[in-house]
Amino acid sequence: MQNKQLTISSSNITRSFWLFIVLLTIGIGLYGYNYTNAWLVEKKYALTNITNALQKRINSYHYITYQIYDKFSNVPSLSIDPSLQETRLRPNVYYVEKMHKKTDAVIFGSHDDNTLAMVANISDYLDTRWGAKTENYAMYYLNGQDNSLSLITTQPLRELASRLQESYLATSVEEHRAEMLQQANMLNERESFLGLRKQHFRNVYSFSMLTTFNQPGHLATVIAFVLPINDIIPANMALSSFLLEPSNIDLDDSAIPAGNALNAYVTMAGNWVEFSASLPNTPLKMVYRVSALNLACDLLRNNIWLIIINLLLLVLSMMSIYFIRRQYIPPSESMAVELEAERALNQEIITSLPCGLLVYNFASNRVIVSNKIGEHLLPHLNLNKIAHMAEQHHSMIQATVNNEMYEICIFRSQLSPESYLFLLNDQNREIMVNKWLQQARREYDKNIRARKLMLHNLGIELNEPLRLIHGLAERLRNQPDRKQQTLLNQLAASSSSVLELIENITLLTQLETQDWQPSHQSFAPVAMIDELLLEALPAINQKGLALFNHFHLDVDQRYISDANALRKVISLLVNYAITTTAYGKVSLVIDHEPGHADRLIFHINDTGSGISDEEISNLSYPFLSQTQVDRFNHGSGLTFFLCNQLCKKLNGQLNICSKVDIGTRHTIRIAMEMEKKAAEKQEKLLDGVTALLDITSKEVRGIVTEQLQAYGADCLVDEDRQINCDYDLLLTDNPQRTDDDTLLLAGDEMGWQQLGKRYIRVNYNLSGAMLDAVLMLLEQQMAVPEQEKNPFTLNIEDTQPYKKQLKSSNYHDLFVETVPDDVKKLYTEAGSSNLHALSQTVHRLKGVFAMLNLLPGKQLCESLEQHITDGDTRNIGNNISQIDFFVSRLLEQGSQQHE
Repeated sequence: MQNKQLTISSSNITRSFWLFIVLLTIGIGLYGYNYTNAWLVEKKYALTNITNALQKRINSYHYITYQIYDKFSNVPSLSIDPSLQETRLRPNVYYVEKMHKKTDAVIFGSHDDNTLAMVANISDYLDTRWGAKTENYAMYYLNGQDNSLSLITTQPLRELASRLQESYLATSVEEHRAEMLQQANMLNERESFLGLRKQHFRNVYSFSMLTTFNQPGHLATVIAFVLPINDIIPANMALSSFLLEPSNIDLDDSAIPAGNALNAYVTMAGNWVEFSASLPNTPLKMVYRVSALNLACDLLRNNIWLIIINLLLLVLSMMSIYFIRRQYIPPSESMAVELEAERALNQEIITSLPCGLLVYNFASNRVIVSNKIGEHLLPHLNLNKIAHMAEQHHSMIQATVNNEMYEICIFRSQLSPESYLFLLNDQNREIMVNKWLQQARREYDKNIRARKLMLHNLGIELNEPLRLIHGLAERLRNQPDRKQQTLLNQLAASSSSVLELIENITLLTQLETQDWQPSHQSFAPVAMIDELLLEALPAINQKGLALFNHFHLDVDQRYISDANALRKVISLLVNYAITTTAYGKVSLVIDHEPGHADRLIFHINDTGSGISDEEISNLSYPFLSQTQVDRFNHGSGLTFFLCNQLCKKLNGQLNICSKVDIGTRHTIRIAMEMEKKAAEKQEKLLDGVTALLDITSKEVRGIVTEQLQAYGADCLVDEDRQINCDYDLLLTDNPQRTDDDTLLLAGDEMGWQQLGKRYIRVNYNLSGAMLDAVLMLLEQQMAVPEQEKNPFTLNIEDTQPYKKQLKSSNYHDLFVETVPDDVKKLYTEAGSSNLHALSQTVHRLKGVFAMLNLLPGKQLCESLEQHITDGDTRNIGNNISQIDFFVSRLLEQGSQQHE
């Protein structure tokens, strides 16, 4: 019996499954569309029923409104029941006492007995109407005759639950009064409606219907009914989603109502789905709003199991396609394609081999596989002899084929013992390639050695002549001839620059030949930075730049490394930053990584024009790009490469970050060994010294404060200093302050210099110069006699600088006219013990002395204020005498000059 197998095409099965997937997807979409449409139609019918019920309620209360007005309001006089009484709840709030308690009535405002009787009758009438109602109904009656407002409601009003409800009731009444007054003023509208409102303390939504009745000679009477809608809203529709809005559709009274016709519409308003239906005989429409996102979530939640089942069917269909194609479809259709692809790949590999290849079957004496090289050599080969010889020599022999040397390797097939694989390698070509490679390597090594020798010999030959030229320039510059001084300075600077370039070339050559190795010596970074900045100061001052040195390390800590190499790197980068900066500042920040005091970080920042990426590429190889040039100097293409190599030798790294027109930051990170310090705590040089800082620049103040605190000094800021607070020396950047014991801070000073008696000018960037200047000032201060140290013991010589200062001031005449009178007031007020007036006069004098920078007078006034606070009458008199003496000395010479 013949075995017949049904062959199924894989493409047909795939198409069938894809058709099933498409139909399933369409089915899901259609179901979703139908379900959504059914939900929308259901909401439309529900909204139509709501509007019809609402219209019926409006028609009913429209009839009730006219009944109330005709029966009770439009009557000239009503009979008053003698038992009818009213109770005053609050000012102008009256509660109507009645027999039936379904409704409560309250009258707001002054009224007459006729109004009371009318309200009682209306309440009795509404008792019959609202007797079976469970919702909260209310009616507001604005009487046009006495302008009183009456409230009749099913809510109990006499005993309110809380003050919150009482306050809410009063607010609600005021709102309705305002709305009814507004309705009364509208002559063209007899009836109006207010939108839905939610009553506080309960989930009740209601709307208001206002009807106006005009009376000749009186204000209009307005009747408003507050009608709830909770009873006509289905339970599955949220009350907060309903809106009652005016309708723009014109009403046609002659039209016949369509019964239960569907007059609702669905629109999209942003992210909301809005259902709207107009009331049949009222210019209103009811709007039901549902969030589109919430609608989608509800639809998904309601049909989650159907969606999950459909998704599972989709996944199973995809998996079925995969497994059926892999397991149950015979592979005969794709096998030929795969074999053809493998054959083409094998043929491509064989053709691309750089050696000859032959696969020969000795049983059939035919070539199975070969490439072009093998086919070319086949006529010149005796394959039987080659195979026999190769088997005797480990399957490899060398033979001459067509006058060329070949290495022949054979491999015997394990599946077909009569088939052999022959590989023929051209030995002559391999030998030639090896010779070319060796020659290229020799040429490369030769060029490297030649370049190293050239740079080394160039440095040796140029070094000595340039040193002689530089020495001659230095000697000529020291000659007294001033005419040639400028040219000689330029010659010395140029020769120094060229000499430094030659030294850098020599150092780079030593680095490449491994002849230079870093030394390990102890050094103090603070001293190295001072020397480096002192060398860079002439170039800084020449260009008018500002220099700032932020040293955040311990000044007493010493490190072990190659100080000369580190100094060389920082010096080259600082000079490069000066060259690229036309104006602004150059900052040097020395710090260490947080938690690692042995890992130092050096930042060289400038505010120059920035450097390009081409210049930064000089880090990898020297002179790859041209460098920037200013009017005094030019950068070197060797700088970045040499600094990078030195940082690597010091186990560090160099990073450069630059932005055009903003500046450049050079960052050096180097790990150094720290020298161990003595275990005992040593006393610092400036322990117990107090310095007063009167510095305008915050950056300079931070630098000086850190320097002084590093040596143990205490710093006081002039603005924060307390009255009569003593200090040992003053540090200021204001040249106008010429007090004793003063350090004048400057950024262009080459160290420090003595400007006057106990008055020194010092560079705030140099820690060593700052320390020397402070110590020198303290020594001079200690050498002064004790009476001269007292700021309140003045003589004629002490007042000479302040006399000159007062004479040059624009306020000299004002000082002569006002200050002597204030001094006389001091004596008068001190004699009468009027300390309050005395303190005010002293404060005014202190302000004058401070404005004119007369420090002794200001200090005397501060001392006098302290004595006034303490109530020390003896010292008060002494201080007043000293102030009088100081003022008289100032005016003695000043008055003579004025005359």
